[in-house]
Amino acid sequence: MAMDGERLFSVITPTSGRRPRALQKAVQSVDEAVMHAGLDPHQVEMLIGFDGVKGRKPEGTVPIRSINFPPDNDWGNGIRQMLLKIAGGRKVIFLDDDNVLKPRALQLYLMHFDTEMIVGRIDTQLAFDKPYIPEREEGSLVRQCNIDPLCLCLSRELVVDRCGGWKYQGRYEADYLNILDWHRRARSVTVIDELVGVYDAGRSLDGGALSRRQMNMLDRMAAERGVKPVGSAADAHAMASGL
Repeated sequence: MAMDGERLFSVITPTSGRRPRALQKAVQSVDEAVMHAGLDPHQVEMLIGFDGVKGRKPEGTVPIRSINFPPDNDWGNGIRQMLLKIAGGRKVIFLDDDNVLKPRALQLYLMHFDTEMIVGRIDTQLAFDKPYIPEREEGSLVRQCNIDPLCLCLSRELVVDRCGGWKYQGRYEADYLNILDWHRRARSVTVIDELVGVYDAGRSLDGGALSRRQMNMLDRMAAERGVKPVGSAADAHAMASGL
């Protein structure tokens, strides 16, 4: 069980440095989740890794350590691995700079703290043609396009000590492959139906900083609506803000 005063959660956040407003929103979501769970801010840490840039450390009530790494250019894979090596929490949470935690996320995780792998739902309405993932259907819950690192709260012992951290660097499907390894090696898994995060929550906050996946999705939506594709930073920001 969780003990008072110890470091309980390490939040792992890679960033390109191009979305400072979205990153601040992500930090704010962690602060809100800490307050909602009734935790001391020092029981949670945020580890932010800037990919090849000298980034500006965001403000928050939880301890934040930001590190400027050499260019990785690998969808944050190498950054996550380096941050895991210095993580001090008993549990790890993966929060990208354009996602947020829901206010009750940490409270829900505390309810199942002895479980090595907790899988919660995340709101995906801003990213995909489905309201949330994972969806419970026949077959494995852990399958491509049905789960994301944001869905998870994991034992650091499982991720770092037994599974070697964040592997499969250089592979676009690294998220899925790592989650598959953790699921196979976990001694206990709990699946909850409550929402623990929002995917792409900060995508419209920083003009011209959409990912390629976000840009492709907005172009497709523009085509479906019979309007011109998103061809500029201003167009992308306006389209994203209006969704």
